Amino acid sequence: MTSSASPTLSRFGAIPEAAVDQAARHLHDTLTIAIEHRAPHAALIVYDTRTDLNRALTAAYRRAAPDAQFIDFDSTEPAATLATFERLQAGDLVVLVQSTSFRMDAYRIRIELFKRGLKVIEHVHLSRMPGEQGLHYINSLAYDPAYYRGVGHGLKARIDRAQRGVVDSGDGAQLVFASPFEAAKLNIGDYSGMTNVGGQFPLGEVFTEAQDLEAVSGRARIFVFGDTKFLVNRPAAPITIVVEKGRVVGTENSTPEFDEMLAIIREHEGEVWLRELGFGMNRAFARDRMVDDIGTYERMCGIHLSLGAKHGVYMKPQLKRKDARYHIDVFAVTDGVYLDDQRVYQDAAWQLP
Repeated sequence: MTSSASPTLSRFGAIPEAAVDQAARHLHDTLTIAIEHRAPHAALIVYDTRTDLNRALTAAYRRAAPDAQFIDFDSTEPAATLATFERLQAGDLVVLVQSTSFRMDAYRIRIELFKRGLKVIEHVHLSRMPGEQGLHYINSLAYDPAYYRGVGHGLKARIDRAQRGVVDSGDGAQLVFASPFEAAKLNIGDYSGMTNVGGQFPLGEVFTEAQDLEAVSGRARIFVFGDTKFLVNRPAAPITIVVEKGRVVGTENSTPEFDEMLAIIREHEGEVWLRELGFGMNRAFARDRMVDDIGTYERMCGIHLSLGAKHGVYMKPQLKRKDARYHIDVFAVTDGVYLDDQRVYQDAAWQLP
């Protein structure tokens, strides 16, 4: 008997055919509900076949979007791919299924496609999620509009009116945001009122930061952080960061890798600012269900923070964009989250009445 931890190898390696069927259902929901793709608009799927997950997702798109045009990135000249982009009309859809990240000289694919009024779905760095991690990724593509839109808009409403917040990491560690928050941004598959439709998948995040960065202080226990290769680093025990006036001023139970990351930030930026407060919503990821790609794991249901002065969405007068180099995602043990006096996270789930 084959154990569930070691699935029978299929033509997609460790990803069984049933998971490809599941992915096709998830992608169909995403295309029809979130992206609102429908005739007469065209769809173009640009893919590579370097990993099992790439091949599985491409097969899933062939089932979910049978009328789409498919281009193998590795076997097609860049000029031919660009010419295909040129023929698309505003409102058409481009899907990028990438083992790493497609590059065509100075052509910034997603940005240029958005400029043309195209809808874009990016699956990126799939090579960082081998084996069973591919199944977690497929699960993360499920689109539940009632959950994402209901909880997402509910969180935004509470964040936008809150005067303070607290992240409780347990063992007495609390990070206090004694400030109102910047207007929260949504990544929930609801693009109404937005200029661009789509982005990097999977979905599932609401994010903000303190209006007054220096009003953030306390402690947070970090169970995962992004390393210098944008991979998940999970220390044997959580690392406690000590925050004063919005800066990380100390650590407890740290590791050489975490110390190195802080040292790199300090070398170039002088100090380590704490900026983003991210409310991850994707229930496919948890402390015990992880993928190696930090940009994907960022959607995990819980709280993530960013270390470093860089944040492309919110401007702060004391931080100049040209001097800000680092935005390192770190993930806090999340026993509870409070906005004003209301507890909005408990038992590993968002709790909104």
